[in-house]
Amino acid sequence: MTSARHDGDTWDLASSVGATATMAAAARAIATREDGTLFSDRFAEPLVQAVGVDLLAKLASGETASGNLVGQIWIDAAKIRGKFYDEFFLDAAGAGITQAVILASGLDSRSYRLPWPNGTVVYEIDQEPVVEFKARTLAELGAEPTADRRPVAVDLRDDWPAALHAAGFDPAWPTAWSAEGLLGYLPPEAQDRLLDTITELSAPGSRVATENRPNPRPGEEDKTKERLDRISEQWRGEGFDTDMTRLRYFGERNEAAPYLTGLGWAVQGSTVRELLAANGLPPLQDDDLRMGDLRYITGALP
Repeated sequence: MTSARHDGDTWDLASSVGATATMAAAARAIATREDGTLFSDRFAEPLVQAVGVDLLAKLASGETASGNLVGQIWIDAAKIRGKFYDEFFLDAAGAGITQAVILASGLDSRSYRLPWPNGTVVYEIDQEPVVEFKARTLAELGAEPTADRRPVAVDLRDDWPAALHAAGFDPAWPTAWSAEGLLGYLPPEAQDRLLDTITELSAPGSRVATENRPNPRPGEEDKTKERLDRISEQWRGEGFDTDMTRLRYFGERNEAAPYLTGLGWAVQGSTVRELLAANGLPPLQDDDLRMGDLRYITGALP
């Protein structure tokens, strides 16, 4: 069974928190196959296949129906999340930002599939086995980056700014930053440090995109843990050993939107509920995890 998160813990794309990147890619593959007009990631399925987790590979390919295991809301959430971050980077590029940083890049394939303007540099930060695996797998598929892709093999718990600088990052230039699906897997104080560091490395005109999860109401975290335990049990029943409760850090934390505002960013965003409606997708029915209140936010630094 998945062990609880702790300082110095390790993982790969098939285990612990690393497997969440593969699960997210499987959701993107299902979303792409279901309807690629809203969001499409043609590399999601082959990347999941290459990781080699049997159940996730079968879900990504359609060999195993998602059914109750991956509810429709998770697929719709993958659509709006994928579209949100795609549009964030394309909007930033359209505004003349030529430097992008993808934090905890996992199986993100944007440096291979987005139409980046010539001269754009995309830095992908993740642990060395992850960035090497993705580069090798996509090369074997014959895929080539559509930007100047520069992998930065470093754990975000280590001195990642130094590694980023060593890869050629220039803090004097405006940067587009993404922290996609990341903050909930950081302890509260590490989240603050990450947002502080992003701000310190950002020139005027920089942009950032991430998620703002509201702090829990009294007693709500216990309900969330119970729900996550039930979901994990369903996955284990299908042969995939995961414990979603143990992968996340719970407790009060600074919400990302007001925290970034306090650092000088002009922040705006939309909730999952609003994005579902705006994209013509069905509304949430059972929302005991408060997914609808999650806000996808962008910030701009004057």
